[in-house]
Amino acid sequence: QVQLGESGGGLVQAGGSLRLSCAASGRAFSTLPVTWFRQAAGKAREWVAAISWSGNTSLYIEPVKGRFTISRDNAKNAVYLQMNSLKPEDTAVYYCAAGAASTRVEDYEYWGQGTLVTVSS
Repeated sequence: QVQLGESGGGLVQAGGSLRLSCAASGRAFSTLPVTWFRQAAGKAREWVAAISWSGNTSLYIEPVKGRFTISRDNAKNAVYLQMNSLKPEDTAVYYCAAGAASTRVEDYEYWGQGTLVTVSS
C-alpha cells in the first residue's frame, strides 16, 4: 500500500516559482513511476509530468516543457515538481499519482489529496 501527500502549493505572481513535493509512505514507492496531474476549475484532470522509478526518465506535456522539472529522491520517498516562469494558465490543483505509467487518470491506483497552485497575473 502506498499513501501520497502533496505540499508546496500557494499563491504566486506570474513569472514566479513554486516547488511542489509529494511525500510517500510504503516500501513500494521507490519501485513505482510517479506522475503529476493537474485540474483547473471546470476542466478535466490532465497529465503534466512523469518520472520513472529510477529517475532516469522524465516526460512533460508541451506547455510546461522548459519551465517545470520533475525529480525524485527515493531515499526520502519523495517526488518533486519545480515550477518556474509560472503563468496564470498553470493555476490548478496539482496531484501526484503512482502505480502506472500512463496519461489516463483511471489507470492510477494511488493518489494524493492535491495542492492548490494559484498564479496571479
